[in-house]
Amino acid sequence: MNNNSNEHNHVTLSNTRLAFSATVHCLLGCGLGEVAGMVISVPANLDNHSSMILSIVLGAVFGFAFGMLPLRKAGFGWKPAFKQVLIAEGLSIAVMETFEVLVQLYTPGVLEAGLGDFIFWEGMVLSLIAGFIAAYPVNYLFVRKGIRHMH
Repeated sequence: MNNNSNEHNHVTLSNTRLAFSATVHCLLGCGLGEVAGMVISVPANLDNHSSMILSIVLGAVFGFAFGMLPLRKAGFGWKPAFKQVLIAEGLSIAVMETFEVLVQLYTPGVLEAGLGDFIFWEGMVLSLIAGFIAAYPVNYLFVRKGIRHMH
């Protein structure tokens, strides 16, 4: 085995790990926002359309906030941090949110369920899994192209 093969395997493994980490990071922000949106919507008796909009907006806001925190801690100003997150995480957040909403829409009983219903939480978990699976290739591509380089 030559040295270039070892180097390629290391880079691929590093890209895989970084893409996985970036997707988990995105999932935490989007997931918390989605859950917060639903937790607010259900007791407020918002209709399904309003609940989805609130959840999507909060998912994006939490996703961006989670993306900006490490940049701000690293000394980035607000504007450069926002620009970096918009470029590096915007598509990932959009893909994740889209798949989360689609799973919630097409999982029978989720939209009619209350916070105390098992199907509600089952639907949330399924939507987060689908969002992760959909967003991982986006993050992997960004890592390979050098667009996403934060840990």
